[in-house]
Amino acid sequence: MKLIESYVYNGEGYNPSLVSKGWQVAYLNYAPSESLEEIDRLDIHFETDEVFVLLEGTAVLIAADFSQGNAHYDTVFMQPGVIYNIPCKTWHQIALYPGSRICIVEKDNTHVSDFEYYNLTPEQKKQLVDVVEQCRFLHLQS
Repeated sequence: MKLIESYVYNGEGYNPSLVSKGWQVAYLNYAPSESLEEIDRLDIHFETDEVFVLLEGTAVLIAADFSQGNAHYDTVFMQPGVIYNIPCKTWHQIALYPGSRICIVEKDNTHVSDFEYYNLTPEQKKQLVDVVEQCRFLHLQS
């Protein structure tokens, strides 16, 4: 009798690997579409916090607040094994670099119905790239 389930996803991008009643666990693996250069929108969830854990590689977690069209970014250079939480109703995104793998825990079916997008203006995107590159630079200098 097999009592323990296991899940692995080695493909690119997002994959909700375990969806259970009330919660789900997904992988987010590097894909060119997940790179900093390709980020052109952020997303938000209204019914769940979202937990991120860096399994391997390099990633910068991004949260944002938009007021009067101005973007205010908060970034963190993720450390492997650390649990990061994006609270419900917070705009966010993650910049992945080649070889990165993330584990995500959130309310079930978040990827199906609980999201909205904020499309970045060219100025907001440039600001985001600058903030993320500064975050990565500061980490590499420490």
